[in-house]
Amino acid sequence: MAAGRPTFAPTAKNKIMLLFLYGQDTYRARQKLKEIIEQYKNSASGENLDLGSIKKIYKSGLSLTCLDGENLKFEDFRDITQQASMFDEKKLLILSNVFANQDFKEKFLKNHKDFLKLKDIILFYEENEILTKDRFFNFLKTKAKTQNFQPLGGEKLKSWIRQELSKLKTEIDPGAIDKLINFVGNNLWQMSNEIKKLASFKKDKKINVKDIELLVKPKIETAIFKTIDAISQKNKKQALLLIHQHLEKGDNPLYLLSMINFQFRNLLIIKDLMERQRPYYSILKMTHLHPFVVKKSCQQANKFTLQELKKIYQKIFRVDLDIKTGRIKPETALDLLLTEI
Repeated sequence: MAAGRPTFAPTAKNKIMLLFLYGQDTYRARQKLKEIIEQYKNSASGENLDLGSIKKIYKSGLSLTCLDGENLKFEDFRDITQQASMFDEKKLLILSNVFANQDFKEKFLKNHKDFLKLKDIILFYEENEILTKDRFFNFLKTKAKTQNFQPLGGEKLKSWIRQELSKLKTEIDPGAIDKLINFVGNNLWQMSNEIKKLASFKKDKKINVKDIELLVKPKIETAIFKTIDAISQKNKKQALLLIHQHLEKGDNPLYLLSMINFQFRNLLIIKDLMERQRPYYSILKMTHLHPFVVKKSCQQANKFTLQELKKIYQKIFRVDLDIKTGRIKPETALDLLLTEI
């Protein structure tokens, strides 16, 4: 699909419209979902829509339906599509996170011609990672109007921040926008909250670097991922540099250690599941971690052997014990840990 802001509003000429929203940037994907629902609302009826819990609220009660695709039975979905609308409305059926549902995907593909005869709109909304070799993915890429939301970076991210601030009638200095990105990264969920906080604080004044340093707390988790990347590449100098940047800013060394411990624990669990040849979706369900964390952890786990991760985890445990028993200062313990692993 071409870049820009595609419109997904239904047209009278089409019998069926398949829509497909996916990608790592779940914030913009969610905003697009909201936009589509608003378009549908304006064309279907004038009632208000509660986005917090999408329910059947239009005229017949069947026009708008949101379904949990991960646990959806194909037979139930087919029954819904076959129910006639009392008001001859186009139904909008939203299926979220259906890619983990292998049974549904196989049956949908087998019966897809039946759905292409319908007059309704079926929207597939996916927040989890998708394998490009997935047959269902390739079917949607061919048959559906598709938009892939990849994380913003560089000038695109800066432009997005400016646009969001403009909506709030607030401006920002170039140096401040760089500092904001350095602190928050490209997580638009957090960035959106920080932008609202900054705009409220400054009101009609321009945001500067000091405002960022005063109001925005750096995202430590991002530094931990970078630190572990450096460790996996045997770049101890870089790992120490990243940790000391946070120590110099006043971040608690015990918290930093707890984050390192948490991530290596994740790596150990995920590496074990990978060696047992568990698929990505199974790892996602078993660990209950955010898809981004699982994806990043799988990449990092490939750079270690299971035995290496066990040894590192044991060292972290010993360092933590030495700190708690007063044998070593937390800052020194972090240095020794990163040097040894």
